[in-house]
Amino acid sequence: MIYLVRHGQTEFNRERRIQGHVDSPLTELGVRQAGAVGRLLRDLIREPDGWRIVSSPLGRAASTAAIVSGKLGGLPVELDDRLKEMSWGRHDGRLRAELEAEHPDTFGRTGWAFDASSGETYEQVAARVGDWLASLPPEPERKIVAVSHGISGRVLRGLYAGLSRDEAGRQDVPQDAVYLLQDGGVGRIDCEPLE
Repeated sequence: MIYLVRHGQTEFNRERRIQGHVDSPLTELGVRQAGAVGRLLRDLIREPDGWRIVSSPLGRAASTAAIVSGKLGGLPVELDDRLKEMSWGRHDGRLRAELEAEHPDTFGRTGWAFDASSGETYEQVAARVGDWLASLPPEPERKIVAVSHGISGRVLRGLYAGLSRDEAGRQDVPQDAVYLLQDGGVGRIDCEPLE
């Protein structure tokens, strides 16, 4: 099984700024979200022996993974480039509203990034995320907590569940929930509400 987590809220998330491969720190809310995810995973996993935490190496995901690790008794965090967020190329770090104003077709019919003129394509993200998924041990030996991002997490869930590109793009990307990927299905488990 895989428990898939999106990193906590960042300064760029709050500003509605595109992150891609650039980074910004977790906000206070983002730290609290990571703690809530860690507590939820502690309750779900109960006995962390045999579990692995694998994270995107981007700072926001690695910070979230470190907080989750603390809640799971200090499991080591492995970093894997294949879990990185989609790159927007020259648009990484830009405000979404500015990009939409300059290039109205950037987000395409799905409202997300793969129609951008710069950066990674859906096929490129799917290839690297799919390669990571294929490298895992088979179920039921698979015991992974994966910490990733909004778009790459959508792609991962879509590949796992056999969704089309458009179906994958319509999935939610909460920062206060965990997705369970098991037996070809994907289920959402929400954290405790944060004040």
